[in-house]
Amino acid sequence: MQRMPEALIPPDVRSRLNELRLQAQRTRAAQGIGLHASHNRGAGLEFSQYRSYEPGDELRQIDWKLYARSDRFFVREAERESPLTVWLLLDASASMAQADQAKPGFSRLQAAKSLAACVVELALRQGDHFGLIALREDGVQLLPASSGPRQRDRLWLSLHSLTAQARFPQGERLNPVWERIVADDLVIVLSDGFDDGCIALAERLAAARREVIFIQLLTAEERDFPFTGGHLFHDPETGQTVSGDGKAMRAEFLQQFNRALQMLDARLDAAGIVHVRHVLDAPLDIPLRQLFGKHARP
Repeated sequence: MQRMPEALIPPDVRSRLNELRLQAQRTRAAQGIGLHASHNRGAGLEFSQYRSYEPGDELRQIDWKLYARSDRFFVREAERESPLTVWLLLDASASMAQADQAKPGFSRLQAAKSLAACVVELALRQGDHFGLIALREDGVQLLPASSGPRQRDRLWLSLHSLTAQARFPQGERLNPVWERIVADDLVIVLSDGFDDGCIALAERLAAARREVIFIQLLTAEERDFPFTGGHLFHDPETGQTVSGDGKAMRAEFLQQFNRALQMLDARLDAAGIVHVRHVLDAPLDIPLRQLFGKHARP
């Protein structure tokens, strides 16, 4: 039986996480590639500038090669990294239980759990704080933000017990989101994007100065609609079932589905929300590379 970390993060994906650096998009746009840096100066990792040596500076900060050339002491000054608080906001409504027929054991929710675990590994490596808020109609599952290996273990356990059911919560049930997530926190929403309540929550968070990233999770069947012959299509949240001929329905479905995706993209763009799309048959780390890789767009 696989241990939980290996079950959530495949070994090949884990090895590629070393190439990624978790960062808020506003910081990337303002300062370029690098970790979220404060205006405090110190012996961080990102080189900023040289300045003259002052009493009390650490000797390890002196650039000895520059001293050999100039006969003067100069200190390498760097941006000091400041902790970021990352919130993983998981849609746990019933539609997230959807999986492809080819991979029945790997649902949207399972992909969301694995992506969340990957983000946690990045945050842990950088000394950031991270927390979890899972949302479904019967309540909110909350793990307050903290840091360190024990926090990672607690989050793994929370993910392990999480199931998808009912609808997305509304109204007062969302109060814990506003009680915990404060301005300038980074919020990563993991959802299929089919519930207007989830999109509206992301918009409200962005409008309230929360840094919001939206990862939409889709099945390969939604992308390709490979059905032929008679088929029953079931909505897990409403319980409604529609029958039809897959081949005859394909063109209209794909047209309407792609139109819905375009409308969602436009809505997230208008709110200033960075967003990527992940299809379940693609490598798990692709959306993370798009967001946090070396060439990620601001």
